[in-house]
Amino acid sequence: MRMKIVAGNWKMNTLPAEGAALAQDIVNAIAEVPSDVQLILAPPFTHLDRVEEVIKGSAVALSAQNCADKDKGAYTGEVSAAMLAATGCTYVILGHSERREYYHETSATLNGKMAMALVNGLRPIYCVGEKLEEREAGRHFDVVGSQIKEVLYGLTPEQIACVVVAYEPVWAIGTGKTATAEQAQEIHAFIRKTLAEKFGVLAENIPILYGGSCKPSNARELFAQNDIDGGLIGGAALKAEDFIAIARSF
Repeated sequence: MRMKIVAGNWKMNTLPAEGAALAQDIVNAIAEVPSDVQLILAPPFTHLDRVEEVIKGSAVALSAQNCADKDKGAYTGEVSAAMLAATGCTYVILGHSERREYYHETSATLNGKMAMALVNGLRPIYCVGEKLEEREAGRHFDVVGSQIKEVLYGLTPEQIACVVVAYEPVWAIGTGKTATAEQAQEIHAFIRKTLAEKFGVLAENIPILYGGSCKPSNARELFAQNDIDGGLIGGAALKAEDFIAIARSF
């Protein structure tokens, strides 16, 4: 049975004390969440130590939002996967649409980051998704398929078993357009099929998360779909009540 996951990507929000307080509110409410749902928090780098202290001993896992594609050296401003593992991270988000768009991350870059994450024992949450113009041109399967093949097809069966995939409908974020549960299921099923073409039955065990404006009002319908195994949550992850409500939607 695939893992059910609700991961909160805090992006560049909250100060360290605010982040610790948010994490504490989530830990305090974890009894409301089904025991088979894995909660993951991904605060900014500056908060990792403080959030790790808060969640230590609980069922909540810690994730970073990014890592370097090098192991160490003269790379000012970068944070290595080894550093993240040393702070208590067990997950790391890679290939988020904002990293691809604003910081021009390519598949070549992400192959390096994937390798660093895996060799340091981190589970990558690998993001894929198409832009509005790509969706409207009917290229969404081609785009998402390429993002999977160019980065994940190079992994071994043992490595792919550690990966979580997150689908982001970039075209539905901040555009006023909305992805329906049926549209989300269609692309999630395509992602699993694409993984199965390379990894066979292992694809059935890979969690695929929905990352497009998931909130308490639509989480239940999304999570009811056959190939949607949870959510990578943005704005709603900044309110403990909303984050917990999403996790209760399974």
